[in-house]
Amino acid sequence: MTGVPASAAGGTGRPAPGGKLGSAAVDQASLWNIANILTMVRLVLVPAFVVLLLQDGGHDPVWRAWAWAAFAVAMITDVFDGHLARTYNLVTDFGKIADPIADKAIMAAGLICLSSLGDLPWWVTVVILARELGITLMRFWVIRHGVIPASRGGKMKTLAQGTAVGMYVLVLTGPLATLRWWVMAVAVVLTVVTGLDYVRQAIVLRRRGLAEERAARSSASSPASAASGDSEGRAGAGSAAQPVPGPANGPTASGAPTSDAPTAGPAAGSAR
Repeated sequence: MTGVPASAAGGTGRPAPGGKLGSAAVDQASLWNIANILTMVRLVLVPAFVVLLLQDGGHDPVWRAWAWAAFAVAMITDVFDGHLARTYNLVTDFGKIADPIADKAIMAAGLICLSSLGDLPWWVTVVILARELGITLMRFWVIRHGVIPASRGGKMKTLAQGTAVGMYVLVLTGPLATLRWWVMAVAVVLTVVTGLDYVRQAIVLRRRGLAEERAARSSASSPASAASGDSEGRAGAGSAAQPVPGPANGPTASGAPTSDAPTAGPAAGSAR
């Protein structure tokens, strides 16, 4: 009646019936956050973008304008979904897997379609896609040693690639057509330079990780070796302290003194 929760009023704290079901529902609902929804929209836009771009032979200005709109929406959602996930703690396993797939898919679709239409040289497409695939595989190669963070150059590369591909999707002529060539040239340069930098970071990270593993193994084996050597030293010292068995000081069975027995003083004096 007072409106105070049972736990605050000294209740037993027993879970309410259906508590497990409620927890599972919360976990399921967390998948449908705004960041993941934007990622799903970007995944759906990939086939839609391809269909729009290739309509009527792929050279109709109107259809290519619609394709540019789909590509622009995909690029914008790429910016916002990651920011929302980090800001509002909406990071999920689905987002970690789907977000990079959506990024690579929309960019690969644009490059391959443009090259197949003859608007973009195939070597540009090969260089960009080989870099993206290689860096992704390299991240998995060194993931047990650490994570390679996204650099500022990598973000500039993504912006340059998105801008250049978007300009090639549109049917441009005159100075704008010349400008898009330079934008794509900048994107290719950034792609190669940042790719080499990621390779350098991966090599450094792997070497550091292997060195730390070797140091950890040596430090783990050193106490065992020291304990073994100490026990052997104590055993050796104990055996050295024990007397060596031998004939007792004094007369032998024949009555003559042993070589270690001291000679009597009076006998030495009578020799004078």
